[in-house]
Amino acid sequence: MNALPTPLLAEGWRARLELRFESQDRCTRVTHRAHRGPLLVQRAFYPESAADSALSSAQPCHVYLIHPPGGVVSGDDLSLDVEVRANAHALLTTPAAGKFYRRRDQRVARLTQTLRVDGGVLEWLPQENIYYPDCVANLSTILQLQGSARVIGWEIGCLGLPASQATLGEGHIRQCFELWLEGSPVWLERLTLDRACLQARWGLAGHIALGTWLAFPANEQHLERARAVALEWGINSAELTLACTLVDKTLCCRGVAARADRLKQCFIDLWKALRFELLGRTATAPRIWMT
Repeated sequence: MNALPTPLLAEGWRARLELRFESQDRCTRVTHRAHRGPLLVQRAFYPESAADSALSSAQPCHVYLIHPPGGVVSGDDLSLDVEVRANAHALLTTPAAGKFYRRRDQRVARLTQTLRVDGGVLEWLPQENIYYPDCVANLSTILQLQGSARVIGWEIGCLGLPASQATLGEGHIRQCFELWLEGSPVWLERLTLDRACLQARWGLAGHIALGTWLAFPANEQHLERARAVALEWGINSAELTLACTLVDKTLCCRGVAARADRLKQCFIDLWKALRFELLGRTATAPRIWMT
C-alpha cells in the first residue's frame, strides 16, 4: 500500500483513498491501494465461491471502507477513487454508519466518491449516513461505466437524531449522484435537504430517512421483481414508502421512512432478491453487517 503525503490537521482532514480492482486467475485482487489521511481499508475478504457465478466475472472481493475518526466535521474533505477493471467484481461497504457532525464554523464538510467500472462489476453498498442537527455537508457520488459494466448501489441518509427527537435544525445537505455510460449521462441528480423540506408534503412529509437504490443494466423483469419486494414491505405505509421505476436501463428504487434501519433492510432485501438476476450470483452478505 502506498501512503500519500500527510494532511494538515489545522485545516481539517484531507483524506483520500485510491483503490483498483483487477481479475487475476478468476479472482478479483486489489492491485492498487493508496491513502492519505484517515480513509483506508485493512484487507480484502473472499466469502464467496470462485465458481458460483452465472457470468464471466471473477470471484468477488469484499472491501470495508474505514474512516477511523468516526465522523466528518466542518472543513473535512474526504475523497474516494475506485476503479474496477474488466471481469473484476468488487463489493464495497462500510463497517458502520457515516456521521456528519454539527457545523462548528463557516466551513463545509465534503465527501467526493468517484467510482469507475470498465467492463467489471461493482456493488456499492455503504451503510447509512447520519446527518446531525445543524450539520452542513456536500456529498458527490459519480459512477462512470464502460463496456459491459454492471452495478448495484445505494445511498441512505438519516436526517437528525430521531431517538433524541432532534431534527436537522439549521442543517443543510447537498447531494449529487451521477451515472455515466461511455461518457454520456444516464442519471444526473441534485438534491438539497434542509428544514423546509422535512415536514412539507412536497418534501419528506415527516419522514427522517431517505434513500436511492440503483441497478444498471436492468429490464422490465427486474422492475417487476423489485416491485414485488416493495409490495411485501407495503409500499405506501406510514413507516415506509418505496417507488420503483425503470429509465434507460436504470432500475431506480426511491424510499422514505420513519426509521433508517427499516429503509436499509428494505434495500438489502431488494439486493438479495435481484443480485442473481442482475449479477449472476446469489446474495452473500458482508460479514461486517452481522456485527
